[in-house]
Amino acid sequence: MPLPAIMEGRLRLPLVAAPMFLASGPELVLACCRAGIVGSFPAKNQRTLEGLDGWLQTIRDGLASNTAAAGNPMPPFAVNLIVHRTNATLQEELAICVRHEVPIVITSLGAVPELVDSIHGYGGLVFHDVINLRHARKAIDAGVDGLIAVAAGAGGHTGRASPFALVNEIRQVFDGTVLLSGAMSTGSDIAAAQIMGADLAYLGTRFIGTRECAAPDAYKQMIVAARLRDIVETDQVSGVNANFLAPSLAAAGLKPDGAPPEMHIDSELAEALGDEEGAKAWRDIWSAGHGVGSIDDTPSVAVLVSRLAQEYHAAVAGQQDRLARLGAGVSEV
Repeated sequence: MPLPAIMEGRLRLPLVAAPMFLASGPELVLACCRAGIVGSFPAKNQRTLEGLDGWLQTIRDGLASNTAAAGNPMPPFAVNLIVHRTNATLQEELAICVRHEVPIVITSLGAVPELVDSIHGYGGLVFHDVINLRHARKAIDAGVDGLIAVAAGAGGHTGRASPFALVNEIRQVFDGTVLLSGAMSTGSDIAAAQIMGADLAYLGTRFIGTRECAAPDAYKQMIVAARLRDIVETDQVSGVNANFLAPSLAAAGLKPDGAPPEMHIDSELAEALGDEEGAKAWRDIWSAGHGVGSIDDTPSVAVLVSRLAQEYHAAVAGQQDRLARLGAGVSEV
């Protein structure tokens, strides 16, 4: 499908750097947009409404300055809102996003038509996280512009479906923007996401391993050292299935097959809604996706995006060459 108008001609890559709890902030968002991709952050990364307002102003000012200097519009940015009855400040967060005319709002844990209408009122877009077709249908009914297919292998709260199956089912009922999330770390992964039917790739873990990310250095180094075998899926941290780095679980005294009662967090929203126990757990127990095996450094966002772009174009060119060979009747082994 064509990209939304606010992205056309602005992106170096069809890529969104996913909003990551306690890791994404203005520095990372601005670095992503300056590099030519969509940057994002969760509203709950700012613990106060005044702080959220300040972050949005910082991002808007930074993008305006870069646009003026470059003479071309920058890629849009996104804010993630937790749409759930337990989020006591959702309406205030929404009002701040509307006042700043946030280009893209990413919603999680609830698709509400009234919220979508508020964002559409100033021309913004709403993308929504889904892990199955049932959730996708609810979001479509709410009028969202895009669906983020969270497939198996995604960092943090994860889906369990194959990306092939999930994207195919969504495409049967939805003609809007589709983003794919889960286990991607390279430019060839981005190309593969498009080939299987997604419009944009949605990468989180790869951007934890960047200089501009607010995550602790120890977290970044653990990601660099990790491989697929080091990722554990468990519901013992937040009450729902999520992927974590095994060494961080061990350091906190948790095991994949059972957590001490005092470490268990009853609500999947705890880490996002300011609960002290929840925030502490997600500060000390680090999430990551299956794509860690392709991460071996912590470059700047600019360097990373340039590398991803080279890998993406090489993958696309390679596929075009394969198609040409097939068209010429040359069989491949």
